Amino acid sequence: MSTLYRSTTTEATEPSPAKRVGSPPALSVAERGRGDGRGFSSALRGGGRVAGLDGLRTVAVVLVIVYHVLPDPLPGGSVGVDVFFTISGFVITRLLVAEYARTGRIGLWSFYRRRWVRLMPALLVMCAVTAVLAVALALPLSRGVLVSVALTAGSAVNLVRAGEPGAYSGLTAPFGHTWSLGVEEQFYLAWPLLLLALLRRGRARVVLCWVVVLCILPVMWRTALWGPTAAHRIYNGPDTRADQLLVGALLALVLARLRADDPRLEVLRRWAGRLCWPALALLALIVWQIPITGSSGWNPVWYTVGFLAAAVLSACVVAALELCPGSWPSRLLSLATPAWVGRNLSYGMYLWHYPLIRLLADLGARGGRLLFAGLAATLLAALASYALVERPLLRRGRGHARRPEPAVVAAA
Repeated sequence: MSTLYRSTTTEATEPSPAKRVGSPPALSVAERGRGDGRGFSSALRGGGRVAGLDGLRTVAVVLVIVYHVLPDPLPGGSVGVDVFFTISGFVITRLLVAEYARTGRIGLWSFYRRRWVRLMPALLVMCAVTAVLAVALALPLSRGVLVSVALTAGSAVNLVRAGEPGAYSGLTAPFGHTWSLGVEEQFYLAWPLLLLALLRRGRARVVLCWVVVLCILPVMWRTALWGPTAAHRIYNGPDTRADQLLVGALLALVLARLRADDPRLEVLRRWAGRLCWPALALLALIVWQIPITGSSGWNPVWYTVGFLAAAVLSACVVAALELCPGSWPSRLLSLATPAWVGRNLSYGMYLWHYPLIRLLADLGARGGRLLFAGLAATLLAALASYALVERPLLRRGRGHARRPEPAVVAAA
């Protein structure tokens, strides 16, 4: 399924990426109140929008839509899930560690409330509209749609799919793509608590070591689980996909650890720039040549170490976009149109593309016609979701929160 964790960060008021990787600005009294933030004071210089990440989201969501319509030309198109999981872990951890460095705490209730407001209203609107259309038009999609809505609203689609060793049942149609939202939301529940415990009990090096260990544990767990009927369990499980979010979290913590004058930061910047193109090329090769979903893609290499490898490649790209705003990948992905779409529409595009494609297919659209009609309908629905649901809630949220938070979505 598609997890296009359309993670659109909305830290629009922060300094530009170029400024953020230079000398850190003078800290306010509140920011100095925590001292060194237990070794993560450099988190205070981060938090601004990275336009290249927005452009990367646009590329990924379009890739996922094409994959869902015409999977044969792009058998590895579901790797967009892996990319978005890593972006999500990076962005969320950067916000959390910056808050801790600034205030000495993480406002858990505030975080959970903002996550719910950012993700759930648009999701519930999509579910309601899809259910009404399916029932009103008497489409095959309408069978069991109310159960699907309940599972989606409860962020349980991935758990149901993980327990189905054979073909997926109709319980999650037409919202099967929201399995990735379930993985992310379950990560959002657990990770702030765990991160807060690590930050309170250990210095920066200890925290980083623990996160490295946490990145490795899912690989060992997938290896133990692997078997002929384990693919769905591994693909949909929050525990078996956690390393992809944690790799992004590890990158955020490393950047928060290194001060602007630390020579290791310059080494990281240099290697991120060098590895960005090879990482993008390898991800493109996976999309083009390596089946991931479906029985033809259920191979033990990908379903054990492959997910971690994809996350590491994604982290290389994220690091380059964060640290090297003048590089060619960053410039291309930061162009106005893809950056705007990724920032404002990628979540809506992820939410709407799958049910709309299913609806159009039930109405008889096929092949190229289905692709173009699906893209057009998805864009229109995403624009409506942004204008009528997401943007009004974000504006209202600015009255309650220091900064609106990203919605990161995965699509596979």
